[in-house]
Amino acid sequence: MPLDDFRITSGKAFQLANFDPGSKPMSGENKQADLARITQLSTELDAEQDIFYAEHRRKLLVVLQGMDTSGKDGTVRSVFRSFDPLGIRVVGFKSPSPEELARDYLWRVHLQVPKSGEIVVFNRSHYEDVLITRVHGWIDQAECERRYRQIRAFEAMLTETGTTIVKCFLHISKDEQKARLEARLADPQKHWKFDATDLAERKHWKAYMDAYEAAITATSTPECPWYIVPADSKTHRNLMVAEIMAHVFARLKPAYPPPRPELAKLKVD
Repeated sequence: MPLDDFRITSGKAFQLANFDPGSKPMSGENKQADLARITQLSTELDAEQDIFYAEHRRKLLVVLQGMDTSGKDGTVRSVFRSFDPLGIRVVGFKSPSPEELARDYLWRVHLQVPKSGEIVVFNRSHYEDVLITRVHGWIDQAECERRYRQIRAFEAMLTETGTTIVKCFLHISKDEQKARLEARLADPQKHWKFDATDLAERKHWKAYMDAYEAAITATSTPECPWYIVPADSKTHRNLMVAEIMAHVFARLKPAYPPPRPELAKLKVD
């Protein structure tokens, strides 16, 4: 099944319910084959990143969004494991600080966007400001619509100044989240990952699904598409994000800077 079926470039007719979080459209014959493919893609992506960094001209922003336990951290560890730290940066957005709250909600986000040659991965993002804020009624519908417009304009400005934006919604089911939370509770070595607020937010599952659907509908464009990544299977999730990244690099075609003929005359004593 092609990635095009999961790339959302327009909100028209988009419904999250049409995507099964338990499906494995990118998977092969078995899990071992999928893991081998992830390793292969990770190596290929590492090579592409080296060229992208050396080119030092364009910028790449990857946005990972999803419910608690959807695997944002795991995706970073699997897909971007081989990348040169010089050319990649992962940014996690928590609750805004008083300093950040004193400014517009996009201020802290703009500070973290990639510079030339850099890949930045957002673990959560500016979309929290139209998700949790909407679910809990901290902003009304009119403000939410204004923020959709502002986010579209913000992302358009980034793309027009050389940033490629790839947005992935890691789509897990409520049952799978339950299993993952229970696994954290059952294993003392995973207790550090457990947050009681996850249980409180879980009670708003339907409201979050509605908020995600509305946000994806309002902010999907050909220049800044969303990808719906079925994520009940961790292996499939990682494989699909790796395939998405391979597709992005194939389209960007990064190239090393042209050689400098004057260097041929230099000698190293």
